[in-house]
Amino acid sequence: MSRWSFPARLLAVAATALLLMMAWQTFPLIQAELLGLRAKPRDITPRGDLAADEKSTIALFESRSGSVVFITTVQQSVNPWTGNAQQERSGTGSGFVWDELGHVVTNYHVIEGATEALVSLTDGRSFRAALVGASPENDLAVLVIGVGVDRPKPLPVGTSADLKVGQKVFAIGNPFGLSSTLTTGIVSALNRNLQVTQERTLSGLIQTDAAINPGNSGGPLLDSAGRLIGVNTAIYSPSGASAGIGFAVPVDKVNRIVPRLIASGRYVSPSLGIRTDAKANEALASRLGVAGVFVLDVEQDSAAEKAGLIPARLTRDGGFALGDVVLAIDGQAVDSPDDMTRALESKNPGDRVVLRVLRNRKTIEVRVTLDVAR
Repeated sequence: MSRWSFPARLLAVAATALLLMMAWQTFPLIQAELLGLRAKPRDITPRGDLAADEKSTIALFESRSGSVVFITTVQQSVNPWTGNAQQERSGTGSGFVWDELGHVVTNYHVIEGATEALVSLTDGRSFRAALVGASPENDLAVLVIGVGVDRPKPLPVGTSADLKVGQKVFAIGNPFGLSSTLTTGIVSALNRNLQVTQERTLSGLIQTDAAINPGNSGGPLLDSAGRLIGVNTAIYSPSGASAGIGFAVPVDKVNRIVPRLIASGRYVSPSLGIRTDAKANEALASRLGVAGVFVLDVEQDSAAEKAGLIPARLTRDGGFALGDVVLAIDGQAVDSPDDMTRALESKNPGDRVVLRVLRNRKTIEVRVTLDVAR
């Protein structure tokens, strides 16, 4: 027979289990105490050189970020209880230095409705800005600040005419008020149209997947050489934040409009002085098999009237007599009113252009001196 009774065995097992449990619970504490006596930071593993594309991106940001500004706008309102006027912060956006004279380019919608704008530089200095001019239809505006010394450098200007889908782009701005933020991406598409309000459509935009968020508006879109190729203007997003679809006004348009805003405070688009309609144009082109812009009417005393362009007209029996159809402007084919708008964007009022026109089933050339849009 065993010398141990059943109760004694049970007690021994229980005691052993209790000791094991206590040891298990206290082991981490003992281990931590022992390790703490000899704990020290890990040795750093040498990284080696940065990759070439990393170096170039860092250099681009360091050389260009000082030219990008943070814009805060203020609106004046009236306190409904006291009747006193008060200033309220209305929004924020981005901009960039255009020239050595202190001109700053931004989006029109950044300063729209504002009574005052404050421009902050990356070195911490802030200046009250004056509005020089604006072009709402192109969502561009020019401010000026009085920087006496240590003026930030203007951004070098590139071209948007030779952009290719897939090339790298870099956006610098102040999304959600976070200053000097860099995002990168590619050119996703070209010549996009975007309806921003019921009355306003922006045409010929650059589409990019570089993250553009509220607050980036008015900031620069740069190519890999650090040249300005566009002005970030809008995003397409159901949530209001970046969804990988952003848009920028191409720099070739900016470089035409901004000097005129500086010189005269406004930008006036060139015009032929003809009236068209996109839906009617599409229907006529489909019915007649003609790719062009159908002249539905000619404005009185306009460039088109002076050049002798013939509009469509209603006949006495209620029929429709076709007028001139504009096929090309200076050799650039135009198949729709939007095509015509884009073709004229590179022109100035007073420029002389050659229209290729279909008239009475014959193709002729008509020379027109562009007028000011009315």
